[in-house]
Amino acid sequence: MKPRHRRAAIVLGVLVAVGAIVALVLNAFNSNLVFFYTPTQIAAKEAPQGRTFRIGGLVQAGSLQRDGVTVRFAVTDTAQTVSVRYEGVLPDLFKEGKGVVAQGQLGADGVFTAREVLAKHDENYMPPEAADALQRADQVKARMAGTLVGAQPGAGK
Repeated sequence: MKPRHRRAAIVLGVLVAVGAIVALVLNAFNSNLVFFYTPTQIAAKEAPQGRTFRIGGLVQAGSLQRDGVTVRFAVTDTAQTVSVRYEGVLPDLFKEGKGVVAQGQLGADGVFTAREVLAKHDENYMPPEAADALQRADQVKARMAGTLVGAQPGAGK
């Protein structure tokens, strides 16, 4: 084999190895990537089924049910609500009406099965995505209320 062919083979081998390494790294990154969805996005079917993601919002008041280590509650962004099932011990700061982020998968029945539940860590904390979702939901409600008020007979007089 000529030295020129040998160098070409070595360069080609290095390129193939680098390509394989990059492909493996990107695949691992994609497998571990966890997206955040709001209850409104889940109701609109934007969240993937059978894939791990995070849901965030407020724990709906009156929705907490305990049955041994199984806990059921609802997460809301004030516009939509998603039922959540979790098996395990909840964080000490977990309370109804407070912010929560849960990581898990959405089942075919529409119930989110959480593997991990995170509660806020102080009086002012809420995940930025959850705070934005709540603010957008409040704006939509305000627009809807304004539309309904404007549509009432005699409202324009």
